[in-house]
Amino acid sequence: MMNFFRDVFRKNRPSYLGFYIFANIIYPEAVVKSEVKINCLPPETHNMRIFVLLPRVPYPIEKGDKLRAFHQLRHLSENHELILCALSEKKVHPDAYPELIKFVDNIHFVPISKMASAVNIIRAFFTGKPLQVGYYFSEKARRRVNELIEFYQPDHIYAQLIRVAEYVKEKEVPKTLDYQDVFSSNMQRRAQAEFFMLRPLLRMEATRLRRYERAIFPFFDNKTIISTPDRDLIDHPDKEEIEIIPNGVDTAFFTPKETEKEYDLVFVGNMNYPPNIDGAEFLVKKILPLAEEKYGKIKVMLSGANPHPRVQRLASENVQVSGWVDDIRDSYRRAKVFIAPMRIGTGLQNKLLEAMAMKIPCITSPLANDALEAVDGEEILIGDSPEGFAENIVNLLNDELLYESISENGYRFVSEKFDWFQATAKLERLMMSKKNQTG
Repeated sequence: MMNFFRDVFRKNRPSYLGFYIFANIIYPEAVVKSEVKINCLPPETHNMRIFVLLPRVPYPIEKGDKLRAFHQLRHLSENHELILCALSEKKVHPDAYPELIKFVDNIHFVPISKMASAVNIIRAFFTGKPLQVGYYFSEKARRRVNELIEFYQPDHIYAQLIRVAEYVKEKEVPKTLDYQDVFSSNMQRRAQAEFFMLRPLLRMEATRLRRYERAIFPFFDNKTIISTPDRDLIDHPDKEEIEIIPNGVDTAFFTPKETEKEYDLVFVGNMNYPPNIDGAEFLVKKILPLAEEKYGKIKVMLSGANPHPRVQRLASENVQVSGWVDDIRDSYRRAKVFIAPMRIGTGLQNKLLEAMAMKIPCITSPLANDALEAVDGEEILIGDSPEGFAENIVNLLNDELLYESISENGYRFVSEKFDWFQATAKLERLMMSKKNQTG
C-alpha cells in the first residue's frame, strides 16, 4: 500500500499529499479473485459451521495477526467446519491456498483495490471512523461477504480485529470479535515517536480508534483479546466481559538445537512495522554503543521481512539486516541472545515466545513483558533504559550461569503457559456457549 501512495505522490505532489499522510497512519503491509472449494459438511459431522473473517490472508506467517489466525484455524478445524473469508490488497502468495486448504473446508480471498482503499480512507476521514477501518472496508467486498454468509448460513461468525467489524456487526448470527490488540493505545504511543508533522493526525486516529473500540463492543456476543494489560486499556465499562485468549507457541516447530553462534544479538520481526522499526533503531543507536563500551564489539542481526529504509540504514560491519528468511528459526539459532527493545506497540510479542521455546535467553522492555508476564531475573531480563538494556546484554554474554538459567527457565515458562491447543480450546468453548444458549 505504501509504495502505491508514494508513486502517486511523486507524480501529483500537491493533490495527493493527503493520501500519502493517511497511508502513513494506516501502515498495514497488506489480489486475487475468490478461490472456492465448496465442501459443506453434513451437520452431524461437526459441532459448528464457523465463518471466519480476516483482514489479511493468514499465509505466509510473517505478522502477528496472521500467526494467531493460522493456529486458531488449525485447531478449530478439528471439531468444526470452517469457512475462511480473507481480505487481500495484494497478490496472494501461491502457497497460501494449498497450505490453508489442508485444514480449512472452504476458502475465499476477497480483493480490495488500492484505489478503493484510498477513497474509503477519505470517506472515513469525513465520517469520523478510524482511517484503518475505512482502509479495509469496501462496498464490493461487503457485498461479497454478505453473499458468502447468505450461502453458507454459518452457526457463528468470528471476526479478527476491529478492521473487519463493519462487515458483520449487524448480522443476526452469534458473533465473536477478536480485538487482539488495542489499536488506540498503539497509535497513541506511535504518535509520541513519529515525525512531528504526522503527530496530530496520529493522535486524531488514536482518538477515533478509542471511540470505535468502545462503540463496536455491544454488536458482538463475545469479545476476546490477547492479554489482561490489553483488556485494561479498552475504554468500555464492561471490558471485564472480554475473554483473554493468549497466543501460543508451536514447541514442535520452535525447538532447541545446538548451532554455531555467529551473532551476539538478534532482533526478529516484520521490519516494516513501526514498533519494530523503532526498536531496531533504539537497539543500534542507543543501546549497542553503551554495551560495546563494556564488552567490546557486538555482532547484531536484524532479521525479518520487508526491512524499512530506516532499518536498512542501520546495516554496518557488525549489524546485518537480513530481510526475508525462509526459516526464521535459523535467525534465532545463529545468535546467543534475543533482544526485543520495544517502546511502542501493544499485545503479546510472539517473537519472545519463539525465542524462549528455542532456549535463547531473552531481554525485553517492561512494555513487551506486560502481556508476557515472565519473571525478571529468572525467566527473562528487563531493561527500562538504554543503560539497563546494555547492562543485561553484557551480563548475559559474560555470565555463563546466568545465561543457562535464563535459557532453561524461559523455555519452561513458555512451554507450560503458552499452548495453542489450550488457548484455542478456550475460544472454542466461548463460541460453543453461545450456540448452546441459542440452540
